[in-house]
Order: sequence, then C-alpha cells, then structure tokens
Amino acid sequence: MQRVELFKRVRACDYGPVTDGPDPAPLVEAVRGLRSAVAATTLPLPVPDVASQRTDRAELLHQLDDYVLPRLSSLDAPLLAVVGGSTGAGKSTLVNSVVGEGVSRAGALRPTTRASVLIHHPDDARWFTSQRVLPGLARLTGSPRSEEDPGQLRLVSSRALPDGLALLDAPDIDSVVEANRDLARQLLSAADLWLFVTTASRYADAVPWRLLQQATDRGTSVAVVLSRVPHEAMEEVRADLARMLLEQGLGQSPIFTVLESALDDGLLPAVETARLRSWLSSLATDSRARAIVIRRTLDGALHSLDGRAQILHRAATEQVEARDALSEAVAEAFGRARGEVDGAVSDGSVLRGEVLARWQEFVGTGEWFRQFDEGVGRLRDKLGAILRGQGARQPAEDLGEALHTGVAALIASQGESASLAVARQWRTLPGGAPLLEEHPGLAKVSDGFDARVQRVVRDWQGEVLELVRREAGGRRATARFLSFGINGIGVMLMLVVFSATGGALAGAEVGVAGGSALVAQRVLESVFGDQAVRSLTTKARVLLLDQVDAIYAAERERHDAALQGLGVDGDSTERLSAAIREVKAAR
Repeated sequence: MQRVELFKRVRACDYGPVTDGPDPAPLVEAVRGLRSAVAATTLPLPVPDVASQRTDRAELLHQLDDYVLPRLSSLDAPLLAVVGGSTGAGKSTLVNSVVGEGVSRAGALRPTTRASVLIHHPDDARWFTSQRVLPGLARLTGSPRSEEDPGQLRLVSSRALPDGLALLDAPDIDSVVEANRDLARQLLSAADLWLFVTTASRYADAVPWRLLQQATDRGTSVAVVLSRVPHEAMEEVRADLARMLLEQGLGQSPIFTVLESALDDGLLPAVETARLRSWLSSLATDSRARAIVIRRTLDGALHSLDGRAQILHRAATEQVEARDALSEAVAEAFGRARGEVDGAVSDGSVLRGEVLARWQEFVGTGEWFRQFDEGVGRLRDKLGAILRGQGARQPAEDLGEALHTGVAALIASQGESASLAVARQWRTLPGGAPLLEEHPGLAKVSDGFDARVQRVVRDWQGEVLELVRREAGGRRATARFLSFGINGIGVMLMLVVFSATGGALAGAEVGVAGGSALVAQRVLESVFGDQAVRSLTTKARVLLLDQVDAIYAAERERHDAALQGLGVDGDSTERLSAAIREVKAAR
C-alpha cells in the first residue's frame, strides 16, 4: 500500500501549486543589482565568525550566479537535477545506471568524483556549453581524464536522457578534499532539483541532514534515493527515513529505494532504477510537472535572498563598527597623549630638574630665588646687570638646550605611551589582535620617531626666536634688549610658554618653577609690554602644539593606513539595503 501511494505522489509530482510568478524583466534587473551589492560587500576585517560569514557570502554569490540569475533569465531551460550525497553512497553508479552507460567515474577509491559531470540530451547542449550556468567552471568534453579537478565541468551528451532534463553528478558533500566539499555545496545551490542519495547504513548521518535543512530553508525541491537497502530491512529503513524527512519539513519529497544488488558491468539492475528513470522522464516530458519543480525551487531561492542578504548586511555592519572602534581607539590614545602634552606645557612641570639648574646658571647666581620676595623689579635690574657680561650667551644656549631636551622627552614619552595604549586596546577589540599580528610595528612608535621629535622641537625653538625677532622690530637698539639678546629673550619666552596659558600665572602656580617663569615674564614685559608678551606666549604655544599634532598625526596615520588597507566600505551596507528593497519590490 505504501508503494502504491508513493507511486501516485511521484507521478503527480506533489510539490504544491505552481504560480505564474512575477514579471521576470524587472526582477532580473533587481537581482542583478543585489548581486553587484553582494560582490561589493567584502568582509576583510578578521572579526570573530568572519570565516563563516565569508562562506555565507560566497554561497549567496554562487547561488545568484549559478542558479537564480540563469533561471530567471531562461525559465524554459532544461531542469537541472544535481545528484549529491555522502562518500560511498553510490551517486556515480546510480547516474551511470539511470543513463545506461558509464558516463561518470565510479570506484572504491575516494574521492572518485573529481571534475563534476553534467549529462544532457544532445538537443540541449546550447544550454550548458555556454557560461549560462556555473560560469566559474571550465568546460570539458569526452571521457574522464586523470587530470580533472573540481574547477572543471565535464559535459556528456546522451540520448538516454530525454530533452528538458540534465543530471549533474556532484562531488561528495563530506569529501576528504575541501575543494570537493565546497564545490558540492555550490552545485547543490545551482539545482532545480536535488537528488539526495544515501544508504541504509548512512541515511542518518549529520552532514547531509545539515544540507537538507539548508535546502528546506531555501525552498529547494528534493527527492531522496535510498540505496543499498537489504531486502529484509526495506520497510523499516524507509519508514524511518520518511519520518526524518517529515520532521525536516520535507515530507512531500518522494523517496526511491534501491535494493542491495550485484552490479552488472558497473551498473545496477534495470529494475532497481526503473521507477526513478520513469519519474525523471515524466519531469522532462511533462511541462507542467517540470514547471512546478522549477518554480518551487526558484520561488524558494528568491524568498531566501532577503534573509541571507540581511545576514550579510549585519556582517558588513559589524565590519564597519569594528573598524570604527579600532580607529576610535587610535584617536583616543593619541588624543590623550596630546592632552598630556598640552597640560604639561602650562603646568610648569617642564621647568624643573635640568631646566631649573640651567635657569640658575643663566641668571648667574643662586641668590635670585632668596631675593625674589624683595621685589621683581630689583631682581630684574640685577638680572640685566649680570647679562651685560661676555658670558651671557653661553648660559642662554645651555638653558635652551635643557628646554629642548625636556620638551622632546615629554612629547616622545607620550607618543610611546599612546602606541602602547593602542596595542593594548586593539588586542581586546574584534579584529584588532590579528591586525597587530599582521602589522607588529603598530605596537610601538615608528622607526626614527625620537629623531623626528628632536627635529620638530628644534624647529619650534627656531620659530620662537623668529617670533622674537619680528616682535622686537625697532626695540633691537634699546639697551634693555641688547642686554638680553635674541637668544636670551627667546629662552625666557619659552619659560613663560611652559608655565601659563596666555602669559598669566595663577597664584597656585608660583613655586620654584613658577617663580622662574614669573621672573622671565616680568623681564619680557619690560621689553615688549604686557599685551605683546601675552600674544607672543599664545603664538609660541600654538606653534608647539601644532608640531605635536603633526608628529602624532603621522603616528596615527600608520594605524589608519592599516585599517584603510583592509577595504572596509561603510557605504556598502546602504547599497546592500537598497538592493534588498529593490528585489522585494520587484517580487
């Protein structure tokens, strides 16, 4: 009774109602747009799960290229049935037996299927010799050859198949060769109908059932061939397989059984494949039955595009977010470094240690601080008298050198800290650790960084002296200006820069270092006036911070270049969203 019902269902091709479907022209255009958007949506950043995301993207591209676009463009093309299954299931033997001759290599050695074999009626050759379907596979003709590989598709013409039907013998879905497994999945996605071949001993294996679940999700039409079944176990095994198919959502899929049989010249007994041959022939000759299978699979594939493209959209969004987080970590680290330098410029921390010692030499005596409370004016007169001597120039140069060393050390140490901070942060962010492995130099400052810092500080000191020259103007002839000289005035201006914003000290800043700068500020005011000193201090400070920004920007550029080199495209997500909407509207 079960066999009678099965035969009726098979003959009726009970896959559900057939519909006319949408107008193909606008839909083809919309799907082409989606295909372009998917191709442009790369996933280069090595975030967690990116390998599976890339696989999903590749499979989506393959199905668009290998099935959806070709089938939409040629609804009257022959039905393509892909024969797939596990290693040793007897796929090639089944194909040879259906055709009636050895068109596909079969044997005990694994993997036996290298190049995929597509068998078609001679009148249907035009549909397959071109790149209409499976455009990524090179075409071969003739007998099997030892040098065949998974990147090839061998075409076999046979009148044993009716026109309107083609069979494709795919590699094992669980092949020991990864390229074969990948190709098997690609070919199954290109099928109008998947003939799933399994055996009585392996029908419950996990790998094929994962692919069957995928077929269910994508609406692919499936028929099952249960091969190598012992006669005494036929009813039990078939019933269990039918139950599993029902639970998988494939309860309407026809089941064909092949008893365990001796081969005759490599072929199964004709009686064991008669019902399968009859069913395939009915699909080929009955345009309505063929249209039902094709339309069901095409509709399922089109319906699945939205969800699969949305998954890709989320993956692309994750890429953009990960890139932005890595970029933000760089900006924050170097921003903090710049802020530390900015703070040190105005809090007097530079005016200690060696700078303070050189300042005292510049003044010429250690008594100045003890006399500070007796009045700045009195100290200024003493300072001017001391600096009229021949030894004034050398102490000014020593003070300038001490300032140079202190400022360079400040900028360099903060830059090094920023690079280390970026490396620490990247190791905790998605995609950051692999990037550091690829670009290990990013975990520290660039080669020659210290030398560049020394150069920019020296350049800044030169700019400060040039500010003094321009501001002095006619004052160069005054006795007070001559008593200090350009270098002396310049280093005092630098002292003021490192003690206060805008040349004004707060009371809390007046300590040893602050007192030094306050004396220098008063001397400068006696030469240029209060407002001019404020202006000079602001300009000198801005010039220094501009130099700091430039050298830190150069360090940031290395990280930014590594991120930009990945090719994460923030606009691709919007293009993909727009393409998804277009396909929905066209359907």
